[in-house]
Amino acid sequence: MENKNQWNSRIAFVLSMIGAAVGLGNIWRYSYVVYSNGGGTFFIPYLVAILIMGIPFLILEYGIGYKHKDSFSNILKGINPKLEYLSWALVLVIYFVVIYYLVIVSWDLVYLGSSLNFNWGSDTALYFVKVVGGSSNLSNMTHFLLPTTVSMIIVWFSVWYISHKDLNEGIGKASKILIPLLFVLMAFIIIYALTLPGASIGISALLNPDWNMLLNINIWLAAFSQIIFSLSMGESISLTYASYLPEGSKLTDNVLLVVFANCAFEVCTAFGIFSILGYMSYTSGTSMIELVSEGTGLVFVVFPRIFNIMGPIGHILAPLLFIAILFAGVTSAVAVFEPMVNSTRHKLNWTRKKTVTVLSVIGCAFSLLFTTGISSYLVGSVDGFITEFCILLLIALQSVIFTWFYDIESVIPVLNENDSVKVGKWWVILLKYILPVVLFVMWFSGVYNLILNVNSFEAIVYTIITIAILVLSYIFTNIKNDPS
Repeated sequence: MENKNQWNSRIAFVLSMIGAAVGLGNIWRYSYVVYSNGGGTFFIPYLVAILIMGIPFLILEYGIGYKHKDSFSNILKGINPKLEYLSWALVLVIYFVVIYYLVIVSWDLVYLGSSLNFNWGSDTALYFVKVVGGSSNLSNMTHFLLPTTVSMIIVWFSVWYISHKDLNEGIGKASKILIPLLFVLMAFIIIYALTLPGASIGISALLNPDWNMLLNINIWLAAFSQIIFSLSMGESISLTYASYLPEGSKLTDNVLLVVFANCAFEVCTAFGIFSILGYMSYTSGTSMIELVSEGTGLVFVVFPRIFNIMGPIGHILAPLLFIAILFAGVTSAVAVFEPMVNSTRHKLNWTRKKTVTVLSVIGCAFSLLFTTGISSYLVGSVDGFITEFCILLLIALQSVIFTWFYDIESVIPVLNENDSVKVGKWWVILLKYILPVVLFVMWFSGVYNLILNVNSFEAIVYTIITIAILVLSYIFTNIKNDPS
């Protein structure tokens, strides 16, 4: 099936790629990773990870997608028919990410509504447990958290609405609107945060270097992990979006632009986040170490507490922050959804509208399982398994396949044809010899941590997910493509 989708401008592609990269993790995860991994010291392994892994691998994905202009599953099948099974495993895993990722976005939508009147009250932790995210008490899994359920359906509808349209009318247009707005909103929040009393306390805590940590492997693993998930490496998103590029497009230059925008966004956002935490520490007398948390605890518990004591400006900053998170979440979700859409459309010879509609209905139905009274616990457990075990393993396998079983050097002329920044032997050496080792070390580390912390309920959930992915990969692989 010929790929008829094509970007109508470079700006549409670049903004869509930035939208894919800039997500929830840039806003609520990066600052915590910096703080807990040596402060200012972290920027050294972070920069190394960008240079030897992030940029080279994204260039590879852009080059292969642009060269073949086909779905990820078809490209791997072309390398070796037996690899089609692996390709479906990856796109199904990424599709599964959309299913629970949109539940997190739905939490944000609930908080966006609550931010208008600060309905979360004084006990923000209790509000999150009772109304939005639930707890780890398994007896609560039999009832739905209605605000989260309704918001999840609204968010899924938004993703369907953007994705079911033609590429440029849907993803392209949404990215042109939402990404500039996201950057403007975050710029306002960051600039204002830097003027708050006590902001310097937060920034000092964020950047306080611990040079001894450079000898700790964990800081390096954290840096490489941040780059993988921040740039959506190896999730076939970049490959899929690049397959829609017209002839004569720039590739390496676009990679550098996207990486710079993504990394600048998360670094600047970290300054804003810690400035607000510093303000809280200054005004309440609470130590920074008590305030700093990762992910949902930071955004949905700590921040509402801070907005409560900010006075009128809190009623301005709160909605802006949750709107920014919503934009980042939706644009990333649309991108993560696209590999499954593209692969399914090619495999079944369906129209884009039919493919997106069917996958959205199925995805929304499964998202309901994550909106019960154990919503946050289930999302956190599944996310840990998907990222630490499934995605890292599949990215590591890709790094081997694309460098050892595919003629990677045939991509070099494609990459160098229209770009000012050229690649050569050093690029091949990085990808072929260094990257696989780094990725497999990270995978073994992630699996070790999972084994240490898993309980019986989580083991059952992980087993169900694994069986589902294996069975569905087998089914999709063996469906006969109808070219009619």
